[in-house]
Amino acid sequence: MTTINTAQYTNAYLLLGNTAASIAKATAAASSSNTGSSSQDAATNITLSSTAQSALATKDLATVVAETRAALTKLLTDAKLTSPLKDGKLALDLSSLDRRALYAVAANTENKFTDDERSAAALELTSRLDAALAGPAAIGRVTGDYASLYKAAVEFLDGASAEEKATDTWARQKAALLEAQKQLTADPTTLPVVDNDPVADYLKRAAGGQTGPSRDFGDIAKDARTALDKQYEDAKAAGKELVFSKFRTKGQQADFSQFDSRSLSAIALNKDEKFSDQEVSAAKAEMRTRSGQALLASFKSASSSTDPTAFATNIIGAYASLSSEEREAAGWSESFYAAAVSNYESSLKLAQMFAQSSGSSSNSSGLGGLAGLLGG
Repeated sequence: MTTINTAQYTNAYLLLGNTAASIAKATAAASSSNTGSSSQDAATNITLSSTAQSALATKDLATVVAETRAALTKLLTDAKLTSPLKDGKLALDLSSLDRRALYAVAANTENKFTDDERSAAALELTSRLDAALAGPAAIGRVTGDYASLYKAAVEFLDGASAEEKATDTWARQKAALLEAQKQLTADPTTLPVVDNDPVADYLKRAAGGQTGPSRDFGDIAKDARTALDKQYEDAKAAGKELVFSKFRTKGQQADFSQFDSRSLSAIALNKDEKFSDQEVSAAKAEMRTRSGQALLASFKSASSSTDPTAFATNIIGAYASLSSEEREAAGWSESFYAAAVSNYESSLKLAQMFAQSSGSSSNSSGLGGLAGLLGG
């Protein structure tokens, strides 16, 4: 058995971009990976002002519903849509809505939302759960250790609003996850069998190819085109030219900081030929930069761990957290993933051989001793 370094979540979000949602998820993942273990990375902390904390604590449900109704209407208007769904899939980007707002829509709180809007919110919530479980599920399939997968599921469930936590569905799922964790404590290598287990549902859907991004890649490209066009308009209004080269000091630099990696991939891959050569080139450069940052973060977190397989598991988790388009744009091929798996297997075998040759009675002490020899 080997310990999984959960820093791979943070690495994946480095590649996914700098949206507020990505930063919040990455921070939560980084904090959770440091709880109760001296071998984890230092936690990343975001301190909210007292005003922000007060607003989060005191905003009543009626205010949330009213604000969400207004925000959803604006999103539909800006996208020139009458429904957030198209052929049963999300046609509207709902990433700007937080989880409490999405639940308010899905539950049709105060009867303010249409059936399509309710379905769209439910799809977005499921997509966010899938994203939270993709990395640890991939690691579990390789390592045979599913503790971190269930830990991620518990953390996602615990991130629900008070309204969602008050439902029978939430209570049943939380009870199922806690029971599953008990079963894993007794037998860490066997997947639990528990009713109402959201992890089991995810794994079943994943096996059937029913998990992953909830929006068509073509719709992502349309949104990216609209966002870039807005930057051209803003630059023109300021009397400047929008430029994509860092070497051009005159003009207004294009800003990719608010593009998540799937949007950036849509530009870089240009499957629908919506983007110019310079836009494509700049997007590819940004993807390479983010990919390099993710790999560097994976290496740094592994270097501070006593687990010699940490770097490989970080990469496996990050790879699984990305869509096929994101991997293609980042240059993360199937052979890249295969190399990470091979690295994990060889590192684990070497650690086990070291433990045996040193006469260690503990697998973890053997891993720590090997990590010390390797400079970990």
